Amino acid sequence: MRLKSNQTGYVASKIGIDLANSGFTRMPKGKEVVVKACKEVIDANLDMEKKLDAKVEELLLENEDEIEIQRVKERELFFMIKKRLAPQYGVLMNYDDRYNEVAHSILDELYENYLLEYEVNDNQVRNVIFKAFRAFSDAYSAMDDIVYDKIKEMKKEYIPGSLEYDLIYERLYEDELRRRGMI
Repeated sequence: MRLKSNQTGYVASKIGIDLANSGFTRMPKGKEVVVKACKEVIDANLDMEKKLDAKVEELLLENEDEIEIQRVKERELFFMIKKRLAPQYGVLMNYDDRYNEVAHSILDELYENYLLEYEVNDNQVRNVIFKAFRAFSDAYSAMDDIVYDKIKEMKKEYIPGSLEYDLIYERLYEDELRRRGMI
């Protein structure tokens, strides 16, 4: 998934907003509870990918000498191994398939725990969730560029990777999300 751990809350919030604004859903226990449940499902899915990535890294380390002798590009090898092991870890490599799978899981979680009520077809609700993923994914790189440019234009120079830079980046990123109505 193109998401980083610190972004799952933003996507969950976008899903909650979109479901609330859909006009055909009701949230008997409130939007905050829905957002929390969405975040938990997304985090669980992201954790599966982290476990897969850790296994791939482990395999690369075990075969480091052979990789160096063969002069294989490590990044390409990483993705080849990841693609091969993905089914064992329950991870879909195609983003649209993955977003669809997570949308199914989220809808199941919300419905089974009486967090979401609707009188339309399940697919309509699932599409709202799926489109929230796609909207976030599509907007991410544009927002990242905007935030990066804003930091670059500041009078004080911040060093990428520093705590101060990360805090400024996070604040500006949240401002951009708010401006776009995603949180």
